[in-house]
Amino acid sequence: MTAEMVAPAWMHEQITAEEYESWSEEQCAGIEIVDGMVVVGPSASKRHNRLARILANALDAAAGPEWNADTDFNVRLQDVPLTNRRPDVIVYRADTIDITPTRPEHVLLVAEVVSPGSETTDRIVKVDQYAKAGIGFYWRIEQAATGVPLVYTYVLDPATKTYRDGDVFSGVLKVVAPFLVEIDFGQV
Repeated sequence: MTAEMVAPAWMHEQITAEEYESWSEEQCAGIEIVDGMVVVGPSASKRHNRLARILANALDAAAGPEWNADTDFNVRLQDVPLTNRRPDVIVYRADTIDITPTRPEHVLLVAEVVSPGSETTDRIVKVDQYAKAGIGFYWRIEQAATGVPLVYTYVLDPATKTYRDGDVFSGVLKVVAPFLVEIDFGQV
């Protein structure tokens, strides 16, 4: 069995931003583009998706009219080679909702829920990519064995384009400016 029999040819060749933008929504669903190559991740669990949705809903409610929070949303980190990431939760400026693609300068915060199989990518690779792109805040949510997630927060140092460690939360999460919200993750 050849690779072409398993996946279409476009998944084995470096693609450009123009090629990607010509694809259908079905082709783009559930994939990321890293250095021009298609990356297909494993399907997320119900717990993973629920946690991301709870967080996005709470951030969206707390953000006010200037910010939106969503799941299943692409952000274009660079054009050449093309890198599109799909964070589990993204907070972006409301006035950019119709601008495509969403760029790092439109984004305030990205959050990744770590799942089996995504540990290295979410803990190392994406942290570096989001920081280099200039996204101000990164949250990593670890699904603890106790059922109560741990939220690791990071703040961008614009001078070095790296994140510095922020606070770690578990149980009830109190989000600070520009968001004021409490989230009871114990209900996940």
